[in-house]
Amino acid sequence: MASSSSMVIHEGSSSSSISRWDYDVFLNFRGEDTRKNFTDHLYEALHRVAIRTFRDDGRLKRGEEIEPALLKSIEQSRIAIIVFSRNYASSTWCLKELAKIMECRERMDQMVFPIFYDANPSDVRNQTGDFGEEFDKVKQRANMEMKKVESWEAALRKAANLSGWD
Repeated sequence: MASSSSMVIHEGSSSSSISRWDYDVFLNFRGEDTRKNFTDHLYEALHRVAIRTFRDDGRLKRGEEIEPALLKSIEQSRIAIIVFSRNYASSTWCLKELAKIMECRERMDQMVFPIFYDANPSDVRNQTGDFGEEFDKVKQRANMEMKKVESWEAALRKAANLSGWD
């Protein structure tokens, strides 16, 4: 993954001092599923080849509000890699980030690459199976605004329809 994507990522990078991108890649993932294994390996592989990668790992400055800072980091990334996993849809943070990523894809031509790690692309697309069960729990757990839930469902469908890796 890293070697085939790095060519695309570097083409999107700018060596000039003026760039609208602070990061080459924003990693969107469910920490409890993939942080200590797949995502750490992916991050390290990207880092080794000098790809500026944002992951939620304490990189935010002290005193910054988490949500606005994360959403700004998405906007400042040329590429987003979404790591869909079994419990991904149980996280409102992941879903908020996903909705922002898909908005940036449409508005700013951000490149988006989904990875299906222990998650079936069809289950992500249709919110079915184990993935759908986790998503249903999120909807039931809080009194979610219908508009927000619909935006998450649309973002899941759009992202799962992109060519990616499983």
